[in-house]
Amino acid sequence: MSEPVERYDLERLLRAAQEGIAHAYAPYSGFPVGAAILTVAGEVFAGCNVENAAYPLGLCAEAAALGSMVSTVGHRRLRAALVLIARPARAWPCGGCRQRLQEFMEAQAMVYAAGLGLEPIGVPFAQLLPWAFGGHDLAEPMT
Repeated sequence: MSEPVERYDLERLLRAAQEGIAHAYAPYSGFPVGAAILTVAGEVFAGCNVENAAYPLGLCAEAAALGSMVSTVGHRRLRAALVLIARPARAWPCGGCRQRLQEFMEAQAMVYAAGLGLEPIGVPFAQLLPWAFGGHDLAEPMT
């Protein structure tokens, strides 16, 4: 059974995501996003979205946070992730980011959605990406 992270860690995630959102580069969509991830060791990494005039070349905030983690401390398992948008609404990770998070999250790890002025709400990762494709699917050789 998944358990929400402690309030202290949730506040750390929110602060990190707020720092990320302050640096977001979203001139085309006007939709700045900040994300923060919490490792099982208690480390927090933040990211922001980085848009590009050639839209497919943009970078999601969750991907930026994962890149920061991997490039700084290497591969870590995640206990939680939080996505913050600069509006009084909530948004969950896109499909691509759900797949990216799957590389580092167990099914019971928590994912939170937050908006400015709103309390984060969280669900276990398995609810966001049931039947996820992962490394375990690649273990058997093809015949």
